[in-house]
Amino acid sequence: MFDKFKQIALLNTDDFNNIFIHLSKEKPMHTIQDITNHIEELCPLQYAESFDNVGLLVGNPSTKVTGVLVSLDCLETIVEEAIEKKCNLIVAFHPIVFSGLKKLNGATYVERVVIKAIKNDIAIYAMHTALDNVFEGVNGMICDQLQLTNRNILIPQKSTLKKLVVYVPAKNATALRKSLFDSGAGAIGNYDNCSFNIEGKGTYRGNEASNPTLGNIGEDHTENEIAISVVFEKHKERNILKAMFANHPYEEIAYELSTLENKVSTIGMGMVGEFETAMSEEAFLMYLKKQFKTPCIKHSKKTGKLIKKVAVLGGAGSFAIENAIRAGADAYVSADFKYHEFYKAEDQLIIADIGHYESEQYTKNLLVEFLTKKFTNFAIILSDKITNPIYYI
Repeated sequence: MFDKFKQIALLNTDDFNNIFIHLSKEKPMHTIQDITNHIEELCPLQYAESFDNVGLLVGNPSTKVTGVLVSLDCLETIVEEAIEKKCNLIVAFHPIVFSGLKKLNGATYVERVVIKAIKNDIAIYAMHTALDNVFEGVNGMICDQLQLTNRNILIPQKSTLKKLVVYVPAKNATALRKSLFDSGAGAIGNYDNCSFNIEGKGTYRGNEASNPTLGNIGEDHTENEIAISVVFEKHKERNILKAMFANHPYEEIAYELSTLENKVSTIGMGMVGEFETAMSEEAFLMYLKKQFKTPCIKHSKKTGKLIKKVAVLGGAGSFAIENAIRAGADAYVSADFKYHEFYKAEDQLIIADIGHYESEQYTKNLLVEFLTKKFTNFAIILSDKITNPIYYI
C-alpha cells in the first residue's frame, strides 16, 4: 500500500487528474437486491398467480453480484454454466422450487440443483407468472414475434387496483396531492394526476398524550379539510403510503384503503392482437413454425376462415380457450393442450399448440435486454443451454 502512495506522489498534476477522473467514473458493485428490484419494476411480484413461487429462491439479497446468467429454466447444467462464466446469480423464468422441499439429499433434479447452487454460492431468482401478467412480458414477446398490432390483455387480472382516501387540512391539500401523484397514484389509462376531492369539516380532540398540529390538547377542534381520493396499481402501495406519511401535517392521519373490482387493461394473462393483413390458415401455421423454430405444431380442425385476429398465451393455456373465442380471435396460440381440449375450438377458431418451451423461449432475451440497459459494470449473459425437456423425431 505504501508503494502505491509513493507512486501516486511522483505523478504530475495531469496524471493525477486523469486517475481521479477514472476512479470517479468507476461504478459501485451492485447487490442481488439491486438486480431483483430492477426486475420487479418490469414485473412486480404482486401480479404473480397465487399458486406460483416467485422471487429469490436461493441466496442472500445483500450478496454482491459478479455476473448474471439468464435462462428459461434452472437445471444442473445451468448452474454449471454459471460457475464456468463466473456468474453468482441465475435469473430463471421458471422457479426450480415450485412446491415445498421437505428434504435436500439429492434424490431429485430439483434437490440436486438447489444443493449445487448453495455449494457454489450461486443465487437463483424466478419471476414466472409475474412476467406472464404484465403487458411487456411473455405474451408481449410472442406478439412481437408474430408482429401483431392493436394488442390487448386477454384475461385482465382481478383486484389489481386500490383506492386511497385521505383527509387533510385544506391548506395542505395541494402539496399532499402532488406527493401522491409523484409516487405513482392517480394514473388511469392515458391520464395521470387523477383525483377526486370533497371539501368538509373534520373534528377531533386530542388527549393528554397528543401533540396536535392544529388546535389544543383537550379541546374540541373543527378544521376545514379535503378528502382526497386516488386510485393506484397495488404494487405501488408502499411508496404511496410512504409519501402520504411524509407529507401529511397531522400527528395521526385519517385514511382509508380499499381494493377495487375494476380491472386494469395492462395486467393479466394472455394477449390479443391483429395482423396488418389477414392470411390463410395454412400460411399462418407455416409462419408459426418459422417464427417459433419448431418442427411440429399440433392444431385443431381448420375452419376455412382467414386469420386476422390472434390470441396468444405463453406456456400451458388450455384454460383460456373460451376467452379467446369470446375475444373474437381467429386463432389461439398456446401450449400443452390435451386431446379433448382441441374439441373446444367448436369450429370457431383454430387452436395451435406450438410447445411450452417454444412459446416462452424469447423471454430470456427480453430479460437480458432489460437488465443490460441498467447494469453495465458486470456481465449479463444469455444462457446458451437449451432446457427444453421435449424432443421431436
